[in-house]
Amino acid sequence: MLTYNALKDKAREFLAATGLKIEEFARLLPAFESAYHALYPLNQTAEGKTRQRLPGGGTKGTRRTVEDKLLFILVYQKTYPLQTLPGLQFGLSQPQTHYWIHRLLPVLQRALADLNMTPEREGEHVAPVSWSTSTRPIGSSTAVSEGGNAPRTRSNSALTTAARRKRLRTRTLFWLMSTPAKWPI
Repeated sequence: MLTYNALKDKAREFLAATGLKIEEFARLLPAFESAYHALYPLNQTAEGKTRQRLPGGGTKGTRRTVEDKLLFILVYQKTYPLQTLPGLQFGLSQPQTHYWIHRLLPVLQRALADLNMTPEREGEHVAPVSWSTSTRPIGSSTAVSEGGNAPRTRSNSALTTAARRKRLRTRTLFWLMSTPAKWPI
């Protein structure tokens, strides 16, 4: 089972699992913790209602520390597997994995927004570049690409056309046979 304590001393494996260095993780952790407590205060239930009893009752989850919660959601975001795989990695069932993913994604988004580290959606804001006629991106050309430049393979065009017609007729015939009898043919 993956935990923060098991990975914190293994920099290469930590980077491979999360996409962050341990120092970057440490900078993100306080923002994640404050965003978690802002979205899910201890004096409220998961539905947002005021608690009638003290927090801490019930079964103890496997993701008890904030470090493990952040590690879980970062590993999921980096690899984006089916929900069964993070369940196997972190000792959760698929429904528990689904629950934690949907609970922790808004927390991560809020923490990244607090640190001004959200991804930019518009390319112009990332690297504004004015293209002039003398500068073009690498690999671009001014010529219009036509199909005549590609190497051709030898084939018998009459047989190819006949095969295409035969396949089309077969599909049409199958469609006519599978339609209800009330349709006019």
